[in-house]
Formats: sequence, structure tokens, C-alpha cells
Amino acid sequence: MKRLIAAAAAAGVLAFAAGATAALEPGVYDPGNTGCPKASFANGVLHLEKNCPSATNAAAGANITGLVGQTFKSASFTLASTSQCHGGSPRFNIETTTATFFLGCNNVIPNGTTYTFDQQSLAAAGNQVPFPTGTIKGASILIDIQGTADISKITVNGKTQVPLVGPPTSKNQCKKGGWKHFDHPAFKNQGQCVSHVNHHSTKKGKGRHEPRHHHRLHH
Repeated sequence: MKRLIAAAAAAGVLAFAAGATAALEPGVYDPGNTGCPKASFANGVLHLEKNCPSATNAAAGANITGLVGQTFKSASFTLASTSQCHGGSPRFNIETTTATFFLGCNNVIPNGTTYTFDQQSLAAAGNQVPFPTGTIKGASILIDIQGTADISKITVNGKTQVPLVGPPTSKNQCKKGGWKHFDHPAFKNQGQCVSHVNHHSTKKGKGRHEPRHHHRLHH
């Protein structure tokens, strides 16, 4: 299920409450229900689309969780082609205790199709935008300009960001080594995975529902 990410009408600013686990959470912001923004992740690639005019109040991207309290040091991503860099999109939005910082693909000089955002790369491109200061409150990567972007090798502070996998919904998913592929939650063996499925199936059978995690959306 896609989770919503928020963008301010004028600048496409993403701001949200991040979770404790480091991971990408693909989603869209589409208050007008246009259906034009799309976000998905497969085979190591975050695919983003905005199939409507740039002025439309919509964005596609992904929350990057697990960074709260850290000091920003660097970030990077690789595009399928430099032609997918449209103005400042795609970009990182880094919300800190100081301000929200925007690190767009046009703010640095790419190395091939890889865009790196650190003090050196920003300086080499003329310091078009300030380097993030303070401690991180939230982070995201997004497009809010009409077009598409196929983004891979997304890193923040040296850690590659990918979506979490899980939880399992059937015991068969735990078998034949399947338990090894889950990290939401992670399991030590097949039995632990099966026990997790049984436990949550029992709860559902009694009419109890697991709490859902919601983002607080700020504009």
C-alpha cells in the first residue's frame, strides 16, 4: 500500500514525521485526486512519475526514515539518464532543526548519471543551495516537475536506502528460506517467521486489528 507524502502547493515541500527504521517509503501527494503522480520500487529502482503539468499540486517520491537526530553529511542518487533531471527535480528534501533544505539534481555537477550532495560537490557547483545544518527531523526524495525519474543507489549519510520487506502474511512465505528475505520484522529462523504469522492470524481471527502507522502530514 502506498503511503502519502506531503508537498506544499507552491514549492512541493515534503515534511513529515519519520519512523525509527531506516527505509524508503514510496508514496504520492495528490490532494486533487488527479491520479497523475505515481511511485513504485522494483529491482532496486524507485520509479516516479508526474503525468500532469508541473503547476499541478502533486508530487511523487519516497519518505526516507530512520534519520531523525542525525547530522546530515552526504546524500546521492543515480538516474537512468541525465535527461531525467528537470530543473530541481528529482531532489532531496532534508528537514532539520534549522530549516528545510532542498538538494536538487541541478544544484551539483553529476559524475555520469550519479548526483552527490556534500559540501565539496555543492561548492564545486557554485553553492547554489546551502548545505544542511542542524539535526535531521525528516527526509525525502521526490519529483514535482512533470516527467519521470528512475532513481537507484539512493544513499543518505553513506547508507543505501531501500524499502522494508514484510511482514509475512502466510506460513508458506516463511518456508524454503523465505524467512530470510523479511526485515520488517527480521527473523532468526523459519520457526520464528511461522510463529509471527500464527500470532497475527490469531489476533485477526478474534477481531483484533494491528495498529497502523500513520505519517503526520504538515503543509
